[in-house]
Amino acid sequence: MDKKTISRRHLLQTLPLGIVGLACNRSEADQKQEARSEEKFTWIASTTWSPHFPILGEGMDLFAEQVKIMSGGRLTIKVYGAGEIVPAFELFDAVSQGAIQIGHGASYYWAGKIPSAGFFCSTPFGLNAQQMNAWLIAGGGMALWEEIYAKYNIIPFACGNTGVQMGGWFRKEINSVADLQGLKMRMPGLGGKIISRAGASATQIVGGEIYTSLERGVIDGAEWIGPYHDYKMGFYQVAKYYYYPGWHETGSTLEMMINKTAFEKLPPDLREMVISAAARANAWMLAEFEAKNNFYLKKLVQEENVQLRKFPEDVLQTLKKATEEVIGEMIAADPISKKVYAHQTAFKKEILQWSEVSEKAILPYL
Repeated sequence: MDKKTISRRHLLQTLPLGIVGLACNRSEADQKQEARSEEKFTWIASTTWSPHFPILGEGMDLFAEQVKIMSGGRLTIKVYGAGEIVPAFELFDAVSQGAIQIGHGASYYWAGKIPSAGFFCSTPFGLNAQQMNAWLIAGGGMALWEEIYAKYNIIPFACGNTGVQMGGWFRKEINSVADLQGLKMRMPGLGGKIISRAGASATQIVGGEIYTSLERGVIDGAEWIGPYHDYKMGFYQVAKYYYYPGWHETGSTLEMMINKTAFEKLPPDLREMVISAAARANAWMLAEFEAKNNFYLKKLVQEENVQLRKFPEDVLQTLKKATEEVIGEMIAADPISKKVYAHQTAFKKEILQWSEVSEKAILPYL
């Protein structure tokens, strides 16, 4: 037999047995990997927002579309709005138990189950959107978030940010702390506990019920997000006083929760696609908020005669003092909250020093 025409079969017959076995094993492993790389997955995602809700729901639609494109159709994610398959406030348990693979909402919705969860969305008088991203992505915050959610079989991701929100809509003027006394306010999370400490009565109402509750006088005031969404929701038709700043949510991170078991069943390349698409959605949502809010604020003031007001100084100081009291009690009762808050506060101290000589210093000249 000519050496140049030696067959693969003859070559294998002349190789040492160990090398032949290794070659066969590699071939089997490659075949298994190829078969796995062709496997297709279909996931269900549900949100705490209405279907295709501006920016928030659209961001999840964008996320699902990007995953499908990047994966060549190997991972398809079907996105549903609140109540279509899972009630908004039952989302955490649905993801944890594997009833669905993805949930998208705000982590403070689960504060009754996990007191520290709200810190990963927004802390009153806390970090802004850019600083929240810095803390989570580069400052160690994400590792804490993952550690806390791990016991629930959930992997969290930052997936959107509203930026600084507005202080809320009110049916009457807020001229002093006295006007907060007995006021019925829609405000979830830590903000709700804090405004209650200041004398109001906070309640948690899903977004779709805010308008009707204001209109019927069930509540006297409500915060939602900011000018773009508030305009779309028509709150200016039932409340004319629009207050700022959003002391309670200074840079609210939206969360994507993924069932850990489902995530780990994905091949490594699909996992990376999910991570990349979530990061893109995170940046896109904040950009949309920043681009649209001032345009719609002008429409509210100039076209709908909304009264734009800043909270009086005594109101803001009272709320800040109440924030310190509420969080102080919270971290005294929950060691995990104490750990997370201490970590975030230490980061905040450092980044605020930097902002003094960077963004804050240049603002008067912009």
